[in-house]
Amino acid sequence: MTDQATITVDGNIIPLLGFGTWQLEPADARRMVAEALRIGYRHIDTAWIYKNEAAVGDGIRDAIEAGHVAREDIWLTTKIWVEHFDHAGLLKQAEESANSLGFTPDLLLLHWPKATPPFAETIGALNEAKEKGFTRNIGLSNFPSAQFREAQGLSKARLITNQVEYHPYLKLTKLLETARELGSSITAWSPLAQGQVADDPTLKEIGERHGKSAAQVTLRWLIQQGVIAIPRTTKVHRAEESFDIFDFALTDEDMDRVHALARPDGRLGDWLDKAFEWDHEW
Repeated sequence: MTDQATITVDGNIIPLLGFGTWQLEPADARRMVAEALRIGYRHIDTAWIYKNEAAVGDGIRDAIEAGHVAREDIWLTTKIWVEHFDHAGLLKQAEESANSLGFTPDLLLLHWPKATPPFAETIGALNEAKEKGFTRNIGLSNFPSAQFREAQGLSKARLITNQVEYHPYLKLTKLLETARELGSSITAWSPLAQGQVADDPTLKEIGERHGKSAAQVTLRWLIQQGVIAIPRTTKVHRAEESFDIFDFALTDEDMDRVHALARPDGRLGDWLDKAFEWDHEW
C-alpha cells in the first residue's frame, strides 16, 4: 500500500479515506477504531448521537499505547445533535463531546440543518465552541446547497466540510460545486450505499480489470473526486479491503461509468427537516 491521499482545506490536511462509526456499539467502536488505526487509517468519524464517543476515544488511546499512531497524526470528527442547536445547549454538548472523547476533536459538525433556533444563533455558538477550544475546526452535515451558503455567510470561521450521503447511485453535482466555491469539501457517508455496490455489475466489471472489488472501485471513485469517504464495518478484513485503494487509479472512462449509475431514487437516508429541500439534480 502506498501513501494515502489527502485534501487541504483552510490549511488543514485531511485524509480522504476515513473510518466511520455510525451504528457501532461501544465495544465494536473501540475495537474497530483501534484496528483501523493499526491498518493505517488516520481519520476517524463519530457523533454524539451514535452514543460511542467515549469508546472511540478509548480505541484511539489503545492504538496510541500500542505504538500504531500518534494523536497529532489523527483527524477526529464528531457532531452536535439537533436538539442541542441553541447557544447554551451547543456549547454544553461541544464540551461534553470533547470530554467523552478525551481529545479535542479536529472537526465539530452540525448534524442536520434545523429551522429553529435561527441559523445565526447556532452558527454563532458553533464558532464560539471553536474559540473556547472545544474543537479545532467547524463544519456541517446534511446541508443542501442553499443552507450551506447561508451557514458560511453567517460563520466567521471556514466551514471545513459538509458531510452528506454520497455514493454511485446519488447525484451530487450542485453540492460539490457549492463546496468548491465556498473553499470547503464534501465528506461522503454511506459511501458504499449500505453494501449495495458489492453486487453492481458495472462496478464489478471495472474492479475485475483493476484487480479490485466493487467496493474498492467505489471508494477510489470518491477520493479521485477529492471527496472524503468514511466507510464503516465491524469486520477487520473489510476495513483492510477498504484501505487498500491507494495502488491503482480509475480512468476517465471508469469515472464516467460510475457517475452514470446515479438515479433519481438513489437516496437511502433522508431525515431532512421539512423546512428545507435537497438540490434538484434531475
